[in-house]
Amino acid sequence: MLNYNRTNLRPTTFLLLDIPGLEAVHVRISIPFCLVYIVSLMGNAALLFIVKTDHKLHEPMYLFLCMLSVADLMLTSSTIPKILSLFWFSYREIYFEACLTQMYLIHSLSTMESGFILAMAFDRYIAICHPLRHSTILTPAVIVGLGLGIVFRGAILLSPHPSLLRWLSYCRTNVIPHTYCEFMALIKLVCTETKIRRAYSLIVAFLTGGMDFILIICSYVLILLTVFNLPSKAACLKTLSTCVSHVWVILVFYTPAFFSFLTRRFGHHIAPHTHIFIANIYLLIPPMMNPIMYGVKTKRIKERFFKFLTIKCV
Repeated sequence: MLNYNRTNLRPTTFLLLDIPGLEAVHVRISIPFCLVYIVSLMGNAALLFIVKTDHKLHEPMYLFLCMLSVADLMLTSSTIPKILSLFWFSYREIYFEACLTQMYLIHSLSTMESGFILAMAFDRYIAICHPLRHSTILTPAVIVGLGLGIVFRGAILLSPHPSLLRWLSYCRTNVIPHTYCEFMALIKLVCTETKIRRAYSLIVAFLTGGMDFILIICSYVLILLTVFNLPSKAACLKTLSTCVSHVWVILVFYTPAFFSFLTRRFGHHIAPHTHIFIANIYLLIPPMMNPIMYGVKTKRIKERFFKFLTIKCV
């Protein structure tokens, strides 16, 4: 039954849907979702602990990676528990204000993640193209400033989003055809004109994720130009190997992000369950893979992790 505030047709609660067409296998789907969430929590917590306790890892790349891990932990913890309760207990209700809060956290934290990945690309660019100036450019003060700038950018640019939706009339339905609250899913429930609000959302998405991706591509073009001018093939391969983990982070983050973004706004002929499943993958896979990829490719992180496990087992 719809539960509305009659003065402005604003629902006091929304009802979330699970993945349409896959209702029969929701419990089975929830098992890998839960396992991935647990691995994500453990992996990012272990990464933060290792970097914090090993002063040799207090380098710009790993400090930015830690910032990314914190954002990953906050993003998954603000969404996955609710999704699991939806799968396991069919607990679909979410309060209006809680829904707006979840939407704000998802979009602002995703913007912060994109910013931290860009900062990591900037670190690789300086380390490879200007190695002698790396320590003088990326000083502790600059690293802190970049981190705070990325956080404030995500927090401030996305802060209007809840207000853009709070005072609208939701006269169509209070059922959100998604497993979590996000801007485009909510605005489609509104029965008034929303062109300006949609335009603002698109502009913010381009100025954050879109521009970040363009700058990342530019930084890697400059990196490749520098690498291809190195005197030997061995030096070239060794230099490129320092970027492998970051390239995987970029692919894992931006591929489902762009797919979800584009299909939500323009992919009207794509099956709903495909979009919703990819949107959930976007929340699950990058936070799990980031610490794994850096743990596998970074010898010191791998050694500290196995040392930590050995101490715990003893």
